Amino acid sequence: MHASETLSNNLQAVLVDLIELHVQGKQAHWSVVGKNFRDLHLQLDEIILDAREFSDEVAERMRALDAMPDGRSETVTKTTSLPKFPDGEVDTAETVTLITERLDATVDTMRKVHDAVDEEDPTSADILHAFIEKLEQYSWMVSAENRKPRKRSAAKSKS
Repeated sequence: MHASETLSNNLQAVLVDLIELHVQGKQAHWSVVGKNFRDLHLQLDEIILDAREFSDEVAERMRALDAMPDGRSETVTKTTSLPKFPDGEVDTAETVTLITERLDATVDTMRKVHDAVDEEDPTSADILHAFIEKLEQYSWMVSAENRKPRKRSAAKSKS
């Protein structure tokens, strides 16, 4: 099978966001400071590892479809949908927000291209499914650090 230009472009969009997620995750890993530093530092390691592996899997899938992945730094910088990561030290609470936003942006890209990818290549869509599931789980787990418990309703509290 040879990827159409549309399929190639869609997978390329996912690729650059995954590469950027990996790079920004590393920057967050190096610059995070504050309360619960160690836990977040270690959690970022997990996200970074998966983002790197996911980007490699997308690039290799593209090659299997005779498409050419472009992971060059200038391409990633110009085409990623992820916002820039701030410089300097970043507090853990802000890092949680920043990483959650970037996880969600990466998933949004995958969801935007999913149906078109699935129409042409269900195998590539299956790969995206697995990535979406894992990245959404990370988003939930990271964002929980800054959440406050919801108030229970009076009816639930009495039972």
